[in-house]
Amino acid sequence: MIKTIELALTATALMAAPAMAAAACSGSFALDKEWHTETEVNDYNAILLRGVGVDVVRAEMWGGCIRAWVRTADGREEMQFYEPLNLRRVE
Repeated sequence: MIKTIELALTATALMAAPAMAAAACSGSFALDKEWHTETEVNDYNAILLRGVGVDVVRAEMWGGCIRAWVRTADGREEMQFYEPLNLRRVE
C-alpha cells in the first residue's frame, strides 16, 4: 500500500516538474559583487545586452540569469531572461 502511494506521488511530481520549470542559467558574472554595487552590475549587464541589439529598459540578476525588461516593437515591455556568459536568451 505504501509503495503504491509513493509511486503515485513520485509520478505526480515528475509530471508537474515541467510546469514548475523556471529559467535556469549557469556561469559566473563579469563583475565581482565584492568590488561593485548591485546597481553597477545591473547597469553593466544592460549595456552588454544593448550591445548585442536588445532594447533593454532595465536589467537585474535573478536566479543566475540576467532578467531584463525589454521594449517590444509595439512599445510594450516584456520580461526576458539571458545567460550571463554568452547573452543568449533563455526560453
